[in-house]
Amino acid sequence: MRKTILCLLLFSAAALLLPPGEAQAEERPPLAARAAIVMSESGEAVFEKNADEPLLIASTTKLLTALLAVERLEPDAEAEIRPEWTGVEGSSMYLRPGERYTVRELLEGLLLASGNDAATALACLMAGDCESFALQMNLRAHELGMLHSHFANPHGLDAPGHCASARDLALLMAACLKKPALMDILSEASARVGDQTYVNHNKLLTLCPGCLGGKTGYTEAAGRCLVSACERDGTRLICVTLSDPDDWVDQQRLYNWAFARWAARDVTEGVRFQVPVVSGTRTLLPAEARPLRVFLPRAEEITLVAHLPRFVFAPIGAGESAGRLEIFRSGEKIGETELFFSAGAERN
Repeated sequence: MRKTILCLLLFSAAALLLPPGEAQAEERPPLAARAAIVMSESGEAVFEKNADEPLLIASTTKLLTALLAVERLEPDAEAEIRPEWTGVEGSSMYLRPGERYTVRELLEGLLLASGNDAATALACLMAGDCESFALQMNLRAHELGMLHSHFANPHGLDAPGHCASARDLALLMAACLKKPALMDILSEASARVGDQTYVNHNKLLTLCPGCLGGKTGYTEAAGRCLVSACERDGTRLICVTLSDPDDWVDQQRLYNWAFARWAARDVTEGVRFQVPVVSGTRTLLPAEARPLRVFLPRAEEITLVAHLPRFVFAPIGAGESAGRLEIFRSGEKIGETELFFSAGAERN
């Protein structure tokens, strides 16, 4: 076993994490929402307001219906529409009995037109009826760590006990981000299905730079609800606002505020070591770190701890493991990556 030594490298915030000239005002943005959260795609919350309060969530419910459909149904599979799936109260994609639609077309009607009939059709395709599907929704929500949620239907019409928290919806959006087929639909400005054109209700796609997609929702009791995701300079954030009469403006403010202060950054950039070689054609071998992006405040000092051998015996091949690099923030380990030899040495 190779003996290791400890190398401490301290990087100042200015050198590693703070872009030149970045303003760092501390004020939180004004917010009309009853509840809100801004969260990284890996789960770190950077802004919260009543984030764990269970509230009515209207059609943002459809994100969970869509996630389950993408996970369980083939996008090109066709379904014939049954009479009981049509004429559902509220927003609609206007399904008609006997027509045939692909799963993707139903998803476009679900997410762009916010069709309650599309939600019903997809639920029944997966579980036979909406009540059985609601059980599956709650099981999936539990798997995602949604601790303050309960689902009674696939569409989000107000129902006793149907609720979720802002944090739970952010966790749901993080799961959606991992499904390219789902994000492809959420990012569409419009879609043509048969003789209908469905226009995406999410105005953030044009108002907010970097918006990847999301889902709107509204009922009189729930108020305006909005779940979205945004990416700037390689950093992805999720924003949820519930019961917010000014959600378009509030989410833009929240994104601008959060992106100015936090970033997913490659903390290994420029990290390089030299390891002595015994009996080799070279006396020193360069060791570099596999890239590692860590979500951190921009104004933050971190500590890198390198575990490297005191020396190695030739032969050593390029790409062989050289050790590991640990990343600490305020004394807490927040990540680790491999160190590898970027060049090799033959035996003398």
